[in-house]
Amino acid sequence: MKLELLDYLIIFGFFALVLFIGIYVSKKSGQSSTEYFLSGRSMPWWLLGLSMVATTFSTDTPNLVTDLVRSNGVSGNWGWWCFLLTGMLTVFVYAKLWRKSNVKTDLEFYELRYGGKAASFLRKFRAVYLGVLFNVITMASVTLAAIKIGGVMLGLDPWVTVVSAGLITVVFSALGGFKGVVYSDFFLFFMAMAGAIGAAIYLVNLPEVGGLQAVLENENVKDKLSILPDFDDKKALITALIIPLAVQWWSSWYPGGEPGGGGYIAQRMLAAKNENHAIGATFFFNIMHYALRPWPWILVALASLVVYPDIASIHEAFPNVTEDKLGHDLAYSAMMTKLPTGLLGVVLASLVAAYMSTISTQLNWGSSYIVYDFYKQQINPKATEKQMVNVGRVSTVLLMVLSAFLALALQNAMGVFNLLLSFGAGTGLIFILRWFWWRINAWSEITAMFSSGILAVLLETTPLRAYLFAPETGIFPEWADLPFIMIVTTIIWLTATFVTQPESKEVLRSFYLKIQPGGPGWSKIVDEAEADNVEIVKTNEKWSVPSGIKAMLAGVVLIYSIMFATGYWIYGEYQLAGILTLIVALSAFVLLRLWRGMKNVL
Repeated sequence: MKLELLDYLIIFGFFALVLFIGIYVSKKSGQSSTEYFLSGRSMPWWLLGLSMVATTFSTDTPNLVTDLVRSNGVSGNWGWWCFLLTGMLTVFVYAKLWRKSNVKTDLEFYELRYGGKAASFLRKFRAVYLGVLFNVITMASVTLAAIKIGGVMLGLDPWVTVVSAGLITVVFSALGGFKGVVYSDFFLFFMAMAGAIGAAIYLVNLPEVGGLQAVLENENVKDKLSILPDFDDKKALITALIIPLAVQWWSSWYPGGEPGGGGYIAQRMLAAKNENHAIGATFFFNIMHYALRPWPWILVALASLVVYPDIASIHEAFPNVTEDKLGHDLAYSAMMTKLPTGLLGVVLASLVAAYMSTISTQLNWGSSYIVYDFYKQQINPKATEKQMVNVGRVSTVLLMVLSAFLALALQNAMGVFNLLLSFGAGTGLIFILRWFWWRINAWSEITAMFSSGILAVLLETTPLRAYLFAPETGIFPEWADLPFIMIVTTIIWLTATFVTQPESKEVLRSFYLKIQPGGPGWSKIVDEAEADNVEIVKTNEKWSVPSGIKAMLAGVVLIYSIMFATGYWIYGEYQLAGILTLIVALSAFVLLRLWRGMKNVL
């Protein structure tokens, strides 16, 4: 594949724009740590929402979707579509709570909700565990996708891609801070969407593909089209749909889909102007992320099955790709090589945009943990604002270097996705309940974190998986590994909760006074405070969670209906698409009524 002058102009023009934004905002971003990591808590909902969408539009996402579609069909995407339930719960229940907390990072929450040495340890350990370990793994997965794109589309060696893609990103991220990330995300979003949609339209209509109807009728594609798994295939139904919807969405911690909010999603809610803007940002993000964005990637993945029906055909077309990087996820990059001049430049720029948006967010978010939750807490409690900004910039560079080295050792995006799900299995319920049940303490989270991580490592590195989940000979069905980790982890953390002391009255009352979570899970604390003539209830309003859950369910129906309707319009199944479109209108009406009935929302 050869880039022409127009392609280079588009790509380098985009680089220049992003660097200009980073340099332009660098002076103000460096004024204080709050400016550097939260942009002074002054961001509007629409800008934060676009930033969330751009961040999750990473280079590894179309690769992951392609891998899922080619391996398991369109229905394989339920492994991440299920996190819509988490997203809607965050919108209508947790966004308001996070913004009320007024913390600088979601880890600062630990010393608001818990007390003593256990809370301090949890905050510092999670800063390293999430800010460094998980963060580096996630960025390495994104960089791995960039390596594959560079190798297939441009014939670049892995180290060349890592250096060239990482250098400009880390410079921009270190200079501009959070404001630079969010401002540039505005442009990155439109560039990424233009590239994805333009590529899908062009590639589906290639002569060797034959147009949309030819794709849908192709023998390699027919059995991959269903949005729902085959209900007659028990294993596929359980693994692709039942486990994600019944267990995975609430039990697993995953970057960008944390139960109860968290990570860089929480960072954006904390940067919002107020609670209303935090709610609006997360709702806008979920509509764009789940309802509208997946289909261009899915169409390219289906078209790739016509051109490259298996991995061997991909390897034959691109012999320079090393064996350790071969996989179905390469098909997306392989299809991109067929784009014409101009559109090729837009798509490459969009992929660079996706890479930079995700990496810059991960760097700024991870760096905020290192600065606020480790450096200031453990090393230099009296650190000045300038020192914290400088440490933030240095840690940004170090995180990028670590992720680059790990990326060179990884093989495919789906493997990383499954590993992260396993590491977080069983912890999600704590993140949902800790706001609304006084009895959860710091030891609940500590034991959940370690038990899920240890179980995941044991299943990956020892014969335990084969003993427990091997086909025919295993004790449990082979699809039961994630539920197994979840159940064991939940039993362990519940046991730890009841055998350890609850948090002190002072800590619990202080938390309630600040957040006003309400609900039966706090009635014991409220009653005891009243008995002691201590006032911790500041409002007479009804508990908002029941109405929030109703709005969440309406939002889930709305967004899944949009997603399904879009798919069936594309497939030409107009009757079913029309019915789903009516459901979209009805659920939107219901949601609007529920939303208006909730207090303190947009």
